[in-house]
Amino acid sequence: MAEVQSFRGVRYNQQLVKDLASVICPPYDIISPQMEQELYLSSDYNFVRLEAARELPQDMGEDNKYTRAAATMKQWLEQGVLQIDEVPAIYLHHHHFTHSGKEYRRRGMLLKVRLEEWDRMVVRPHEGTLSRPKADRISLLWALQANTSPIWALFQDEQKRVAQVLTEQEKNKPIINFAGHNGEKHVVWAVTDTTAIGQIRQSLARQPVYIADGHHRYESAITYRRERLTLAKASSEDEAFNFVLMMLVDFADPGLVILPPHRLIRGISRLTLDEMVARLRLFFAVEELPLSPGVWQQVDRLLATEAGEPKVVLFGLSTEHLMVLKLRDFASVSQMMPYFHSELYKRLDVSVVDHIILEKVLELSSEREEVTLSYSHTRQTAVDKVLSGEYQLAFLLSPVRAETIKAIADIGDRMPRKSTYFYPKAPAGLVFYQLG
Repeated sequence: MAEVQSFRGVRYNQQLVKDLASVICPPYDIISPQMEQELYLSSDYNFVRLEAARELPQDMGEDNKYTRAAATMKQWLEQGVLQIDEVPAIYLHHHHFTHSGKEYRRRGMLLKVRLEEWDRMVVRPHEGTLSRPKADRISLLWALQANTSPIWALFQDEQKRVAQVLTEQEKNKPIINFAGHNGEKHVVWAVTDTTAIGQIRQSLARQPVYIADGHHRYESAITYRRERLTLAKASSEDEAFNFVLMMLVDFADPGLVILPPHRLIRGISRLTLDEMVARLRLFFAVEELPLSPGVWQQVDRLLATEAGEPKVVLFGLSTEHLMVLKLRDFASVSQMMPYFHSELYKRLDVSVVDHIILEKVLELSSEREEVTLSYSHTRQTAVDKVLSGEYQLAFLLSPVRAETIKAIADIGDRMPRKSTYFYPKAPAGLVFYQLG
């Protein structure tokens, strides 16, 4: 199934770049304009200049963010700011972080994985994608001929064969070890032992891998490969563009944290809000919870698990209470969702919100430009945005379990966009993969 290989990673020269915390950055899709500014100011060598270079008003065909990113990478390689490892390796990464007062360590492997079309079911997606982010990543691939940030994917290690190999490798000296921001810490080992690499490859060759984060990057890499093959007179199956950089994490890793995709809405008319409760009762049993001091702890417990029938907590219609929504009749509601989706898809909280509440109850569509839909991955932030008046309504959801993601992908279905948020994101700038 999945073919993985070691590669000669490109990374910062720590003799010249002493403070790695100041140069790594998040992946492109969560870099806000404010964060972009902060990253540019943090260091002249911050990786944002490659991962998500700044757009300028005067950008044009010959001078734009992609050409500037390419020029920057070339300059950093020539100056020795970036260096290419001499020996191919699989890079073992420990990502230490804190969430909700609890400390975690997530163990991942940075390696290159052979690109496969979706229909082969070797690499399996779980969410849908949009065209605009893919166009951006394809342009960056052509300019840099490099995967600057890894696609995050999941695999099964039920016999713990991979874990045993990695645990043995952790006895060696790491090549990267530093404390990052927000209490995070990164430790990286270069696994160069051919026997260890062979054992990892053999274990992963028996199974598919599941994309957790990076669907747009994977589809962009597929498109880039097709375009390269069209232009190439002759090419080998081992050409670098036939592979993509991935970070593989075990489904059972204790550091695998999946946050819920709470929905935030603004731009709803007063009339629609006034009619909303009556329309909700057509589909849901509605339980009102008074906004007492302990109600939020009750909500957190309610949403802590994904088990059972779909349930949603609605906040914003009243200043005195919130509402717990539970479907009255799943069978009838399921018929209102797209027929080609599975029953598992239709039982997801996020599917119920997107298809029943947003489309049927609120009658929202992509043509309603005055309505804004946003997302929050913490309950407190979602509630605060409603209390501040920035948004009118918050739909609070349960997190999706890893086994549900696998089940959806195994049957060839895809969840709605923004159904999961794997936390924290794998940083860009630790190690990346050159295609040229």
